[in-house]
Amino acid sequence: MSTPHQVGVLPRQADCFQDRATAQQLEHAVDSEGTVVLSQVLAGLGGVGKTQLAAHHARTQWQAGKLDLLLWVTAATRDAVVTGYAQAAVEVLGSDPADPELAARAFLAWLEPKPGTAHRWLVVLDDLADPADLRGLWPPASTHGRTLVTTRRRDAALTGHGRQLVPVGLFTEDEATSYLITALAAHDRNEPADQLAGLAHDLGCLPLALSQAAAYLLDVGLDCATYRHRLTDRAHTLTDALPDPSGLPDDQATTAAAAWSLSIDCADQLPPTGLARPMLQLVAMLDPNGIPATVLTSPPALNHLGRHRTAAPGQTQAGEVAPSDAAQALRALHRLSLIDHNPTRPHHTVRVHQLLQRAVRDSLSADQHGQLVRTAADALIAAWPQVERDTTLAQALRVNTEALTLHAEDALHQPDAHPVLFRTGESLGEAGQVAAALHHFQHLADTTQHHLGPDHRDTLATRHHAAYWQGVAGDAIGAAAAFERLLSDRERVLGSDHPDTLSTLNRLAGWRGLAGDAVGAATAYESVLEQMLPVLGPDHPYTLNARCNQAHFRGVAGDAVGAATAYEQLIPDEERVLGPNHPYTLATRATLAHWRGVAGDPVGAATACERLIPDEERVLGPNHPYTLDTRATLAHWRGVAGDPIGAATACESVLEQMLLVLGPDHPYTLGTRATLAHWRGVAGDPVGAATACESVLEQMLLVLGPDHPYTLDTRNELAVFRGEAGDAVGAAAALEQLLPDRKRVLGPYHPDTLTTWGNLAHWRGVAGDPVGAATAYGQLLPDMERVLGPDHPDTLRTRKALTSWREEGKSRSVDQSTD
Repeated sequence: MSTPHQVGVLPRQADCFQDRATAQQLEHAVDSEGTVVLSQVLAGLGGVGKTQLAAHHARTQWQAGKLDLLLWVTAATRDAVVTGYAQAAVEVLGSDPADPELAARAFLAWLEPKPGTAHRWLVVLDDLADPADLRGLWPPASTHGRTLVTTRRRDAALTGHGRQLVPVGLFTEDEATSYLITALAAHDRNEPADQLAGLAHDLGCLPLALSQAAAYLLDVGLDCATYRHRLTDRAHTLTDALPDPSGLPDDQATTAAAAWSLSIDCADQLPPTGLARPMLQLVAMLDPNGIPATVLTSPPALNHLGRHRTAAPGQTQAGEVAPSDAAQALRALHRLSLIDHNPTRPHHTVRVHQLLQRAVRDSLSADQHGQLVRTAADALIAAWPQVERDTTLAQALRVNTEALTLHAEDALHQPDAHPVLFRTGESLGEAGQVAAALHHFQHLADTTQHHLGPDHRDTLATRHHAAYWQGVAGDAIGAAAAFERLLSDRERVLGSDHPDTLSTLNRLAGWRGLAGDAVGAATAYESVLEQMLPVLGPDHPYTLNARCNQAHFRGVAGDAVGAATAYEQLIPDEERVLGPNHPYTLATRATLAHWRGVAGDPVGAATACERLIPDEERVLGPNHPYTLDTRATLAHWRGVAGDPIGAATACESVLEQMLLVLGPDHPYTLGTRATLAHWRGVAGDPVGAATACESVLEQMLLVLGPDHPYTLDTRNELAVFRGEAGDAVGAAAALEQLLPDRKRVLGPYHPDTLTTWGNLAHWRGVAGDPVGAATAYGQLLPDMERVLGPDHPDTLRTRKALTSWREEGKSRSVDQSTD
């Protein structure tokens, strides 16, 4: 053999080849291991640059004079491998070309290490389609020779026997952006760096797509911003945004979309036959960064696989598809590097490249696309637990719904608004993302009205949810107004006795009460229940909820004992109708504990919380927001019962858990921080309490906004602790600024508004203005008597304070006249 000798033609190096970190990893692997198999692990599909990396390595070794023999074989079939080996045998050994099998065996024998010989060789088997094609054809392990295989497969048969799997990933964002800059600059094209970085992200940093996109930009003459818009425009397919076959760069044979079709065909032939393609179609509808396993093995997913199973030639596929079949279909796609399937990540089990998803969706007809969208939505709902014990799973389901909605919002509104759209918003709210829940339902109300019309039942339902979260976000008056408008429309469209109308009536009474008219709300619920009972009956959930609300506003209006009694009567009915473990039943028990404490029994309230927590931990989970909130409530009532230090310690403990589980921005976390500050102040550290209130107030303003009840409550607490720390003038000034906001947000007669008014009067007096204090108490007292009643403890305290400050004012007036 004349050395050095090359058999086969290396692909030419791509323009603007990126010498990335994977190339260095490959160099190290080949130098140290022997046989290397290049395949993709994360986004393992055609187009990541495996062939270019292999050619770069081979060319580098050849040009450095490190090889005596270089063989490059396109290994798409077993015959191609045999033919490549035979050609090498003919050129190196002089073998007879008439018998390729014999020549191939002779070549493999020649590669075997022999004493006294030291031929340095590199065999590259590019684009291996099936590991079985190399059975009996693997080059031998040798201290002088190396084998390099590129493949989309990830079968176990590719590893072992001295073979190492080297994963080839996508470009990094910096590498992808650098490639685009270099490729365009070579043709005197300069684009804004931020647009190129955005394009790299849009293309998922896939090398093949980047090169074809750059060629398209140059050929068509588009600027980057326009191209990005075309790429994301659902009116265009991926093929519309890439070059036609005649304009492909770097001697490429196929477009990015076409490069994956063979892999999909091969995956569909793996057992369980015919399921890989319909599974990939379902995967194409969801989040590319992680799909929970429970979604893809849910009953709707299994039904889809069964209906759309690809039949093998001459066969009819029948029978139900089991979850194990779905899991095997995912493994088939994984083996062909079309997805990344990792069962150890239950909430992000499947990952897939976004362009592959786009190519699969583009291949569907309009009817197929619509059906798949609804199927994916059904699968998400089937996987969504009623009680969100696992916040990570809930987050993954929300993200997948968002991905589905992003490219299929129209289909999710045909023939009606899919329940997954509502469940996503509810989940946001349950996770404490109140502003996000409000934004979600406001957007959903607009889109539902657009698709279904203003009087469609689903449109009215989205308005109901939006109004509710508007109130939870801190705008009680706005929520009441929204429910009032909705009630009129539901009565007109559905009738006054429709359950949806009655539900709106229930909510309207509640938010009017929260906006300041607690007495009116308690009275209104008598009318609400009179309308509900004949239509829905005493055991309907809406009826039970109305009774719950009536009891609550009875307490807010000043009758805490009556509220506690009403809740005690309600709980047995909820346990009978809903069950003792229903979240609503548990919530009612928590509310009963609250009103027991307000009624003057903090020890009983604490005991009720202690009994409730084990049940919440069992049903909802120890990390559920409601469970953690009950623990914080328990700490509060222990403080009211006389142990402020113990309350502060308990708050610290639950706050640590909330920060870990819910995060620093969850409303319960912020509320518990304020509660902790309160009990530190009560325990004797008003300065520290004021400082803590300032800190949490800053976060509340940022996260919850200035009008949220927690924000207003914390401003009130901060002012009080400033006064107790010695700054009575500052306390009065802060409360004077707070009072108009209380009146605007909650109304002039809300109990919290009255509390702030009373605090303002007190600190005016302490600051040296007894006449101003008496005047404020005199203005407050009639409202206290009207809202809470003349015998309410707060009313009695106000009357006593009024008398005291009037006497103080007279005394000072006498002293001044004597002087």
